[in-house]
Amino acid sequence: MIKRNIDIIILIFILIVAAFAMKNDFYYEIAVLSILNAIICIGLNLLIGYAGQISLGHGGFMALGAYISAILSSNYSLSPMLSLFIAVLFMGIFAYLISKPILKLEGHYLAMATLGVGIIIYIIINAQGDLTGGPDGMGVDVFKVFGYEFDTNVKWYILSSIMLILVIMALKNLIKSPYGRVLRGIHDSSVAVESVGADVAKYKSYVFVISVIIAVVAGSMYAFFSGFISPAEASFNRSVELVVMVVFGGIGRIYGAVMGAVILTVLPQLLTSFEDYQTLIYGIIIILVMMFMPKGIVSLFDKLRKNGAGS
Repeated sequence: MIKRNIDIIILIFILIVAAFAMKNDFYYEIAVLSILNAIICIGLNLLIGYAGQISLGHGGFMALGAYISAILSSNYSLSPMLSLFIAVLFMGIFAYLISKPILKLEGHYLAMATLGVGIIIYIIINAQGDLTGGPDGMGVDVFKVFGYEFDTNVKWYILSSIMLILVIMALKNLIKSPYGRVLRGIHDSSVAVESVGADVAKYKSYVFVISVIIAVVAGSMYAFFSGFISPAEASFNRSVELVVMVVFGGIGRIYGAVMGAVILTVLPQLLTSFEDYQTLIYGIIIILVMMFMPKGIVSLFDKLRKNGAGS
């Protein structure tokens, strides 16, 4: 049992050690943002890396769910937990309905379809100023669970860390299940999977819904954590950023998605001293990693493990 979950034990140890290394609230804030991005990327990686379905609209799906949570809790005084549940339910149904037509597409046609949905969501959020605050965004109330307020960065670090561990454990079990094996089969050849009687369309829809729900939960948590949300979270740039995190870390690897999200969330903070060259250096680093580690950062650890086993 312990051996099977050694990665979870190591992750918990890293999170605890990292907590003691935090010097101030700024460090905790970056850590929470990294973890929430990691959760979104784990779900997106399930869709891209395991089912082989690309999405360039996940920023829009995430933001729409986050706005629903924010509006219900801040404008209509619903409890944050109930608001989050309604957002997840609505976006789950929404994702299922749109998955039927768009997941019939393949490759760049599918990417363009999800991009189109994301752009429509972005336009709607911008246009509905009375509800969303328009381009200026809107404030979000403090997140509460049974009256307990998450009003400090330390509390948010603990909550987001628990969420990360639970999501990883759930997806590990899913990937190892018969359902996960079908997903990997769809990634390699959907025709072969259909030939053995599996309903490929149904599996694609389910994994799309799971991916969107994970993004909505993490996106809503981000809105409550920051106390603010703007249409920028639904932008094309945000969707591309999430895909880049997945690819940078390693497609089809849970911890690849985690590493990609953490590194690319922290990296801009480390490059702030370079001022005008920050974006240039950021881009060069991503290009170099993709050139020399095409399977992502996680492949470096695979090489180190093989070298260690060989010696």
